[in-house]
Amino acid sequence: MEQIYFDNSATSPVDPEVVKVITKCYQEDFGNPSSLHKMGLKAERLVEQSRKLVARQINCNPQEIVFTSGGTESNNIAIKGAAFAKAKRGKHIITTKVEHSSVLAPIEQLVEQGYSVTYVSVDQNGLVNLDELKNAIRPDTTLISVMFVNNELGTIQPIAEIGEIVANSENKPLLHVDAVQAMGKMRINLGELPVDLLSFSGHKFHGPKGIGGLYVRKGLKIQSQIVGGGQEGDYRAGTENVPGIVGMAKALEISAGNLDKAEEVGKLRQRMIDIIDGELTDITINSNSQNSIPFILNISFPGVKGEVLLHYLEGEGIYVSTGSACSSRSRSVSHVLSAIGLNDEEMEGAIRFSFSHYNTLEQAEKAARVVVKGVNELRMLMRR
Repeated sequence: MEQIYFDNSATSPVDPEVVKVITKCYQEDFGNPSSLHKMGLKAERLVEQSRKLVARQINCNPQEIVFTSGGTESNNIAIKGAAFAKAKRGKHIITTKVEHSSVLAPIEQLVEQGYSVTYVSVDQNGLVNLDELKNAIRPDTTLISVMFVNNELGTIQPIAEIGEIVANSENKPLLHVDAVQAMGKMRINLGELPVDLLSFSGHKFHGPKGIGGLYVRKGLKIQSQIVGGGQEGDYRAGTENVPGIVGMAKALEISAGNLDKAEEVGKLRQRMIDIIDGELTDITINSNSQNSIPFILNISFPGVKGEVLLHYLEGEGIYVSTGSACSSRSRSVSHVLSAIGLNDEEMEGAIRFSFSHYNTLEQAEKAARVVVKGVNELRMLMRR
């Protein structure tokens, strides 16, 4: 049975070229970058070469890149580090109702420590309300956190416009962007975007797990959350994960070279929509193709439980998700789908298909037809 993997937003398969450079690090270049001997110096050079490579892809200074263990740590460092560093100026944070849990959870911890937060609403497509965001900025607002691409819907937020609002505000709070679902899938130019902090994770663009990064704008000082060794410019102590860093940099380089394939990914997503929408009634397409990346498609199938459909598809060799992989084991409904106004049945029957340039049109067609068959069968069972 052919395996069709449509859960790339949860994690993506590691590119074979990335596996090669990682393996070489484990076997040959395994020195500690902090060691003074030649093995350590070689490892240090590899880390710095990788830092330059990552910086080149997003147009920033290499010294503005901090390597972390992944997107969750990057988000935590950015949010807590910025909040604590700016606490004397104010303790008000602005975010949106559709952020990832690795943004919402540290903000909730800050609330327990005396900070206040404003959650800006979104429209039915998941786009942030810019007027609401602008009006939420107060004299004591020190941090705004908005994700670049929503992990459940694929919605692209207008980061340039948000940055302009922040830059024109009187107190100019810091702007943090969770770019975990954007990095490697769309062009990011930090030379043009007025962003202070930006998070990313290697395993979302065919790199290894356990490695990520945080862009920290030059001159910005945030409070370190992991101390003890002075690595990564004192922002993140601990021996650097050299194989992971090298592998992530290679994966980002490969992904940057494949950005022109996004149009092909868009075609296979549209093909899935055409087949499913053409053969099934009473569905809701939650991903707006005009405001989202082509790599994510979220559809609700009322009358079917999403988890049941997920396992039906798994039995046919098709792998999808019911939402964010980080929270899918939770039985609570998606806060993202709730924020865009879906009812309980639509939220309960939602499935996320997430693609990569490794997927094919033939796979999309096959998966769509299996989805149609599965939904029809499961709806009939539910009516009995």
